[in-house]
Amino acid sequence: MTSERSEAGRGRVLTDRQRLAWLRLIRSENVGPITFRELINHTGSAEAALAALPELSRKGGKRTIRVASQADAEEETAALARLGGRFRALGEYGYPPLLRHVDGAPPLIAVLGSDDRLAQDDAIAMVGARNASLAGQKIATEIASHLSSAGYTIVSGLARGIDAAAHRAALAGGTLAVLAGGVDVVYPPENRDLYRDIAERGGAIVSEMPFGWKPRARDFPRRNRLISGMSLATVLIEAARASGSLHTARFAAEQSREVFVVPGSPLDPRSEGGNRLIRDGATLVASGQDVLESLGPRRSLGDPVIPLDIAEPATPDHRPRPPSVDNTARDRVLAALGGSPVEVDEVIRHTGVEARIVHVILLELELAGRLERHRGQKISLIDSR
Repeated sequence: MTSERSEAGRGRVLTDRQRLAWLRLIRSENVGPITFRELINHTGSAEAALAALPELSRKGGKRTIRVASQADAEEETAALARLGGRFRALGEYGYPPLLRHVDGAPPLIAVLGSDDRLAQDDAIAMVGARNASLAGQKIATEIASHLSSAGYTIVSGLARGIDAAAHRAALAGGTLAVLAGGVDVVYPPENRDLYRDIAERGGAIVSEMPFGWKPRARDFPRRNRLISGMSLATVLIEAARASGSLHTARFAAEQSREVFVVPGSPLDPRSEGGNRLIRDGATLVASGQDVLESLGPRRSLGDPVIPLDIAEPATPDHRPRPPSVDNTARDRVLAALGGSPVEVDEVIRHTGVEARIVHVILLELELAGRLERHRGQKISLIDSR
């Protein structure tokens, strides 16, 4: 592992071969960030996991599974490089350090712009209404400018309204935009100039989605968990009762990050969600100085526990030996699952099956498309055959 690093800690953790294997694995069917981690822990490397995918999914009840090809991974890597971007893996320099603390952190992110800015651990998210009022955009500009001048990195989602105002105000200090689509897909299109300015003026554009991916409604909550996960705190300005920015604030609370809310008129539906958060305990702020005073002295979340061996064992002798799973254990785990989400620990306690075997069975079911993961480390069975 140390041989891949430079003295400054900026060298690669993964070799080019390992990086392509990681990309193939995360782009394969039914493999998300948590499944990726489980596969690495189960098999010892991405290459071994790729080889194991067909058999694991077959045991879960799926005859065939789509495994991303070497050619596809090479083409995506080349397309990203042509745009001036690169992939950064969990634990590498340029992978947001605060994001490593998040359950289900993406193993790879595509990046355009500054690795140095991404490597900082002093980011603050700013989110809010797309149809923001002039007053909302004005306070977003003031807060973002104040925090940026104080040395904090502003993170947002490149959306209309509050996001765009916060990014523009923080351009001079370097700002981070997290996209719901591919890192090359500018959404909304009218923010193309802002997208370019962020990447060219010391900031960065980030996405975990495949190159060229057009964002769907379901992709925005996934993006929002990264915005909050990359940040020490989230500042919310104007959020309706069921808005995406309100979800970002809730992700922040679940990730044990601070939530600050600028209050709004009780007569304005754009402020209903934020005002409710204040009622429920979020910190009320009205200026950048309020945020700084609430944050207190600069602090860190500490060293994260990375739940996989990112360097990957160099030889098969050092790789974990997969446990043997019999049909009796599978039947007991299947019988314990249903359509209602339950915690994995509950399944382990209820069935009496060894924890590592339960995790393998759940992995088989997920690769077969029969298991759904929920927030709070809960799972449910999609197909209760």
